[in-house]
Order: sequence, then structure tokens, then C-alpha cells
Amino acid sequence: MNKITMIDYGASNIRSAQKAFEYLGARVELTADPAIVTQANKLVLPGVGAFGAGMKALRKRGLEPAIHTAVSSGIPLLGICLGMQFLFAESDELGSHQGLGLIPGKVTRFTFDSAAPTLKVPHMGWNQIEHDGSHFLLQNVPAGAHTYFVHSYYCVPADADHIIATTQYGRSFASIVGHKNIYGIQFHPEKSQKRGLQILQNFIEL
Repeated sequence: MNKITMIDYGASNIRSAQKAFEYLGARVELTADPAIVTQANKLVLPGVGAFGAGMKALRKRGLEPAIHTAVSSGIPLLGICLGMQFLFAESDELGSHQGLGLIPGKVTRFTFDSAAPTLKVPHMGWNQIEHDGSHFLLQNVPAGAHTYFVHSYYCVPADADHIIATTQYGRSFASIVGHKNIYGIQFHPEKSQKRGLQILQNFIEL
């Protein structure tokens, strides 16, 4: 039950994500094989870098239809950082790119006006996540917990009910999302010390 299948499409942060799950006692299988993805117990999709290039790498390996098949059969999927952004329908990063379309909504760049002149892009460093404590991913994680972010683009779910936690950075944005058996975390849980590890532990125990 604690086996994690981690989708390996060439993301540079996959080893740190793998080590975090292994530290928590999970058995992690790295794979780029679509057949293995469709038979997983739990799936994790990590990612850093550009949206378009990452989606191209997924499609080149035939992983997009495998991910859709897996989640349609009820397999839990957790997207981390760019992996969360992949879950959405589209992104305007460096053009217009189609995502996996598993959660309705889009991904767009942080922009700030004169009301927030000191805020920089990317959003980098420790920030708080706010939530009502009702979701299983956030069991034993207090509201206002600090987690570690590195991103220039943020997700805008079409349905506010898909927002599990929010963070303030010039505006309120979705830092954790969920829809059916599909979940996404914008920050890096593997860099977020005990709070991030607790969220990964909650996913393992799902």
C-alpha cells in the first residue's frame, strides 16, 4: 500500500522527491513506461522548468494517455510544483500550451502593479498556506504553516471548490488543489521540512 510510482519524464527534481518519499518509508518506482503508469497504486508527477517543454517530454514518452487511463480507473495522482500545473487545461508560459486537462482551469504568470512594487517574480522562498483543516492531505498540518515555493506561474482553477489551500503573494492563489482522485501541490514539499513531509505522508496513507 505504500508503493509510489513516480513518473520520470526527465524532470530535474525527481531525485529529491524520490528521497523524500523513501525517507517516509515508501517504496518508490521511477518509470517512463506507460504500461506501468496505468497499473500503479499511487502516482506522483514531479516537475520543474517550463510548462511547454515538460508537456512535450510527457507526450514524447506516450505518458499523457497513460495518466488519463490511470486517473480514470481511480488511481490517486499527486502533481508537485510544475507537475501540479500540468494537471490544468492550459498555460500561457512562453506562448499557449495545452496541459493534461484533468482539472478545469489555467496557469498564468504573476504580474503586479504599483500596489505591490516590492514583489518579485519568481515567487521564491518560505510562505504560508491557509486552509480549513478539512482535507486529508492537510491532516496534522496547521493553518498558516510555512512551505517553500519557487515559481513564476500559478494555477487558476475554474471551480473554487477544487482549491484546498491558498497562499498570499500580491493576491491569493491556489497552493494546493484537488479534484476527485487528482491532487496538486505548488510548493516543494521535499524542501518544506516537517510540514511538507507530513503532506507526503498523508498521501502515502491515502
